Amino acid sequence: MSSPILLVEDDISIAIVITTALEDEGLEVVRCDTIAERDRLIARRPFSLMLTDVLLKDGDGIETIGAVRSACPDMPIIILSAQNTLDTAVRATDAGAFEYFPKPFDLDELVQAVKQAIGSSGSPKLPDPADEGVGLPLVGRSPAMQAVYRMITRVLRNDLTVLILGESGTGKELVAEAIHQLGGRSTGPFVAVNTAAIPAELIESELFGHEKGAFTGALNRHIGKFEQARGGTLFLDEIGDMPMHAQTRLLRALQSGTILRVGGREEIPVNARIVAATNKDLLPKIADGSFREDLYYRLNVVPIQLPALRERGDDIASLSRHFLSQAAREGLPAHVLSDGAADLLCRQPWRGNVRELKNFIYRIALLAREDVIDEQSVRAALAEDFVGSVAIGAQAEYVAPPGSEKGDELAGALGRWLTANAPESGEIYARAIAAFERPLFSHMLDATGGNQLRAAQMLGINRNTLRKRLVELEIDPDAFSARH
Repeated sequence: MSSPILLVEDDISIAIVITTALEDEGLEVVRCDTIAERDRLIARRPFSLMLTDVLLKDGDGIETIGAVRSACPDMPIIILSAQNTLDTAVRATDAGAFEYFPKPFDLDELVQAVKQAIGSSGSPKLPDPADEGVGLPLVGRSPAMQAVYRMITRVLRNDLTVLILGESGTGKELVAEAIHQLGGRSTGPFVAVNTAAIPAELIESELFGHEKGAFTGALNRHIGKFEQARGGTLFLDEIGDMPMHAQTRLLRALQSGTILRVGGREEIPVNARIVAATNKDLLPKIADGSFREDLYYRLNVVPIQLPALRERGDDIASLSRHFLSQAAREGLPAHVLSDGAADLLCRQPWRGNVRELKNFIYRIALLAREDVIDEQSVRAALAEDFVGSVAIGAQAEYVAPPGSEKGDELAGALGRWLTANAPESGEIYARAIAAFERPLFSHMLDATGGNQLRAAQMLGINRNTLRKRLVELEIDPDAFSARH
């Protein structure tokens, strides 16, 4: 009969659920709730597996795993934690955990992991924990981010190709950096290249390099991104926009493990981990022939899907406070975010995802005068952002007629913003007009070079009315004529 499983868990309800599930599978479970008792039990008898919480009554379950490793070097360890951060996931991996489960976890998945661990030959070989340690770029404890953290930890100890999928602004490069910084290639270079930003005629030279005289203007040998990333990680961003001829050469490099400089004859071994990313759905591009299917399967070895910010609303408040702290470290004024302001931020759509939120927080950190950023400050900044974007759209289309596609889009955007930010005092109309007029009039004057008559005609209001409001709003039309 195999040795029992040791469960170190001080939450009695969780302990009972886990014990019952494992015993239903015919497994014997011994439970304790402290590190001291854990060490006493391990000294007395062998165990086939240990399941341990992180925060226990008398210490940190991860920090004290060294003693367990010394006594039972081949015993698999599964770590459970309510401290659901990337830091915890990485600490668990670096401590030699067979698997890491954030709470709440899927019980069936935990049972399956226990069976796999018992049947394994032990934990994977991991680097010295003293080598851990660069800053962790990802923030958030939502269930959606927990799935991302677990995928990251699973690829840290291997060189499998990773394809990161997600909308613009979701942090794809941050995930690539985390894989590099926390993995086995952290001492090597991290080379990022936006394949969509390189002219089609230069992309092969940029990626693979070229020899002197390979083409007109090639006056010297050029070392490409693949060689620059030797010993480290090559991050290919916006891979879905790569030209077809470059896709063919990239596929060959991935298949053969070598590259050939443009104009060269020497096959050069590739020694870089490949991490690619795209905000495009590649399957339709495969269907229409603009992306190679065989390249897709070469890249999509380990896919990591990043959630949009709207799918991780629980993280918005912590992200906002994180960006405020980051802004202060970078020299901007230090501020504190009130709970009401955080709640208001959580109700916004953030179509630009984390990038849009970060830019907004940095801007409000720069402009806010009070130490505490309250709901009123956030509401005013959101209004300025909103009406500016609507006014820009109106300027581009001039005045979009009701019922047109642009008119419906602008009206719908206005309705959504007012619904999300409606003040309880019943002053929606007055506040909307007050917030809308200044940027709208400014954009109209800019579009007409300060011509008040033309601006009034575009706006559909009397010239005298416009002139009066410009005075009240302290807008100088001559400032706009000076720009043209």
